[in-house]
Amino acid sequence: MISFTLNGKPVQVDVPGRMPLLWVLRDVLGATGTKLGCGAGLCGACTVHVDGQATRSCLTDVDSVEGRSVTTIEGLGRGRLHVLQEAWLELDVAQCGYCQPGQLMSAAALLDAKPHPTDTEIDEALSGNLCRCGTYPRIRAAVRRAAGPAP
Repeated sequence: MISFTLNGKPVQVDVPGRMPLLWVLRDVLGATGTKLGCGAGLCGACTVHVDGQATRSCLTDVDSVEGRSVTTIEGLGRGRLHVLQEAWLELDVAQCGYCQPGQLMSAAALLDAKPHPTDTEIDEALSGNLCRCGTYPRIRAAVRRAAGPAP
């Protein structure tokens, strides 16, 4: 039995410890907002937070999150829209939307670490998240909007 906190709630799963966290989230716990992209940690679609750090869930064995806190796109706003989700909607960021959960989770980790990032810092932090639709300028604009004016 592996125990961790998912989106603020304790969970226990009876799965092999080497099972990728992505599959535990989607297939065992029903948190289907986290997407499978490449399965090799290259595209960022499966990004979640583990103890606040952006993490590729397709490469993370579930036993490595024992006793830790995992946040998925479903838990990002803690029951309401996160400021990033609001900015995404206001700026009509998504096209197909497939990569957006991973984009949002990476952007949220960035804003937690650096509340007023520069464009370069935004681009660097999100460089591991691929968008086939090419909405990168709108993604950057939404992160800037969510960050608000620098103090």
